[in-house]
Amino acid sequence: MATTTNKPSPADIITNTIIDKLEAGVRPWVKPWRPGLGGRPLRATGDPYKGINCFWLWLCAESAGYNSRTWMTYKQAQALGGQVREGERSQIAIFYKSYSKSVESVVTGDTTDELRRVLRSYAVFNCDQIDGLSPDYYPSPVSIVPPADQLPDRAQRFIEALPAKVQMRGDRAFYDRIADSITMPPVELFSTRAYWASTLAHEAGHWSGHPDRLDRTFGKRFGDDAYAFEELSQR
Repeated sequence: MATTTNKPSPADIITNTIIDKLEAGVRPWVKPWRPGLGGRPLRATGDPYKGINCFWLWLCAESAGYNSRTWMTYKQAQALGGQVREGERSQIAIFYKSYSKSVESVVTGDTTDELRRVLRSYAVFNCDQIDGLSPDYYPSPVSIVPPADQLPDRAQRFIEALPAKVQMRGDRAFYDRIADSITMPPVELFSTRAYWASTLAHEAGHWSGHPDRLDRTFGKRFGDDAYAFEELSQR
């Protein structure tokens, strides 16, 4: 007998993603780096998105480490001379509107206005997933690190010898225990290379607690005693 699976609605996708982010927790310490390019997500026309699309597409871009603020459909990319790279996954954007429609009663013949609502989603790609677009769609992050700023030799040796898997993207610094990897914002977002190195060292402290290394208890929820100890031990 054939079985059917219920495809999650756009609301379910957005809600579940937000819950996952909240459950992952964000460490309550001041970031020594500036945010990414920031600003509201933009359509291919340059117009800013509104409503839930602002928060949702910003969240998607932050998670993936995209620099571009602009999102577009596959057809829009092709019309602009671009091509979505093979293997890239789209995100959803929400289209919503309400309108009034005159409806005639089959019983009385009277005409009344009914409020109708339309909610649907469509697939969009960030410009960082698309090749061949105008250079205007690919903004370059501006480094705020002073040109003459360099790491002390000791810190440089630590970075080079660190055996952890480190990837630089997005606007968050964190250790993912499941993937056993550290994610760092690009060094260009920090005011000094020393701040970048100290942040990496902090996350490397968490990395050291993996079961294959020191096997520390990280805490079962944000703010419990084990979580607090884990944070304080990396200061």
